[in-house]
Amino acid sequence: MIDPHAYRARFPILADCVYLINHSLAAMPAKAEDNLLEYARMWRERGIRSWGEGWWDMPTTVGDQIARILGGAPGSVVMHQNVTVAEMIVISCFRAPGERNRVVYEEANFPSVRYLYQAQPELEVVAVEDDRAIVDAIDERTLLVPISHVLFKNGEIQDVEPIVRRAHEAGAYVVLDCYQSAGVVPLDLTGLDVDFATGGSVKWLCGGPGAGWLYVRPDLAERLEPTFVGWQGHARPFAFEPELEYAGGVRRFLTGTPNVPALYAATAGYDVIEEVGVEAIRERSLASTSLLIELLDDAGLEVASPRDPARRGGTVTVRTPDHAAVHHALGERGIICDFRPDAGVRIGPHFYNTEDELRRTVAALSDIVESGAYERHGGAVGRY
Repeated sequence: MIDPHAYRARFPILADCVYLINHSLAAMPAKAEDNLLEYARMWRERGIRSWGEGWWDMPTTVGDQIARILGGAPGSVVMHQNVTVAEMIVISCFRAPGERNRVVYEEANFPSVRYLYQAQPELEVVAVEDDRAIVDAIDERTLLVPISHVLFKNGEIQDVEPIVRRAHEAGAYVVLDCYQSAGVVPLDLTGLDVDFATGGSVKWLCGGPGAGWLYVRPDLAERLEPTFVGWQGHARPFAFEPELEYAGGVRRFLTGTPNVPALYAATAGYDVIEEVGVEAIRERSLASTSLLIELLDDAGLEVASPRDPARRGGTVTVRTPDHAAVHHALGERGIICDFRPDAGVRIGPHFYNTEDELRRTVAALSDIVESGAYERHGGAVGRY
């Protein structure tokens, strides 16, 4: 089992507060600052030569590191700004879909994904109750199944294998959003046989904003032709040819100039995740979330997340009398978490959080609710 104390010094914010918002923005590794300084040094000292000395290839070299973490083959992941961009690139492979134009996903899908598909006039969106209903809803008219591996509101792991199996039987493609699982729940994208996977680095990967990623199953990467493409996706980008010729493999899923500083920062998080290991992180996560649920039960607080460990991601959601106000009151006590409307207060311990922090959090939460201390924050609004 991981000893959290062996890693806490690497994450400076842990010295100042109880940081339990890793499902939203994980603690920054100190090495991220070092990496950004290295980026600045390269720009200052090497200037344009930096492109040939590593910058240009970072969308694929950093993508290979993500592939190792997620069980993808080398050359199957490219880096982008965020999930919305990555999923738009997927959609762009299927212009003028004809009668096979249905998109099926769960009602609890993340809004950014929902909005993107709803905005495509050529697609018919079908939102269903849960992962089981997705399987039933997939038919010969279904084109894409963009689903979440772990639901963002309550941390529930969806059963992906039956969805992939049914989609492939019907000739549809699965786009798996791994944002809430990558780095805390072990993944084997190759074994799952998903067609595409997307995610970012803000959460459990400890990589910060601006470093999203797209996985494309290798056989698809050789034959699909995205129409949302840029000069990095050309076979010979520095020939500056007037006509498009797709690069081979996953490189054709690139767009324009990459977000180099974000990739420098993100690799600091990926390095520590690879070092600790997702299997070990999962073991630690399950122990932490199980303790949280036990403590919340003892305090008489209602848990909204799955109790079955096999269905629980890294987050525990707690129902309270006023989620926004309770969250605000916790923040005043130096406990950083968040809430989601109509769901609850979300608590997301990572491998560097301690049992004492969890006990302190539940004690504070119980006191805030029982004493009514949250009431002076009634009507509080905010994102986090």
